[in-house]
Amino acid sequence: MTELGGLRLEHPVLNASGTLDALAAHAVLGDATLGCAAHVTKTITPEPRAGNAAPRIAEVPGGMINSIGLPGPGLVRFCSEVLPATAAVVDVPIVVSVGGFSHDDYVAQAERLDAEPHVAALELNLSCPNVKSGCISIGTDRRETEAVTEQVRARTSKPLLVKLSPSVADVAELARAAEAGGADALTLTKTARGMVLNRWTGTPLLGAGTGGVSGPALRPQALAAVATARAAVAIAIVGLGGIETADDARDYLAAGATAVAVGTAIFRDPRAPRRVRDGLSGI
Repeated sequence: MTELGGLRLEHPVLNASGTLDALAAHAVLGDATLGCAAHVTKTITPEPRAGNAAPRIAEVPGGMINSIGLPGPGLVRFCSEVLPATAAVVDVPIVVSVGGFSHDDYVAQAERLDAEPHVAALELNLSCPNVKSGCISIGTDRRETEAVTEQVRARTSKPLLVKLSPSVADVAELARAAEAGGADALTLTKTARGMVLNRWTGTPLLGAGTGGVSGPALRPQALAAVATARAAVAIAIVGLGGIETADDARDYLAAGATAVAVGTAIFRDPRAPRRVRDGLSGI
């Protein structure tokens, strides 16, 4: 068993937010969770979003880069349609990833989701490059991170994870801020900002210009972030970034992670979380 900020999980392998559509996986593969001990949803925002302009995804050496832009149905439709349908096919705890553009966005969604019995925990996505509070990115400012975490903590009794970015000057400072605000666990890390060019035109290949780099190329940076955060805080940590094998997962656990999440590897091999879980079965 794995204890993750108040969640009791059968093993330490989850999926990264935005990499596993439980309904599509169930329809196509007959397996909604792909062996994960908890299902982390795509990031939900208060209002429906179409996402960024295409192209949205490109391969890069050692992984991929994406600028999806948080497309989604909005909170109301998520609660009335997506969440019940997901709960019908998922037999593990559901962790809802929450995104926003102000403190009020996070607080309002936390209040609404706190009343949902299908929701086991919340993950605050504070690290999206598009998430701003005024002119300050919430996930890169210590005071903003602590304040929004504290406000959400006051509105929900559910376990609260805070997802941080590796693209900050001091990961330890942000980790301590989230812990001080009442987070039960951290998720480290999200994608790192990057760019890929169309070599015929010299212009950005992605429609949004820049995007988030993920996959094995991110792993050394993410491992360092986990180790840094572990030295700074006592709360649980979900480590992710380029995990493809059980050995990769063991590296994160050795660096101080409590659990791990598989993300980009799922796009190439939907059975990757189960392989990682099976490889860790002896721990």
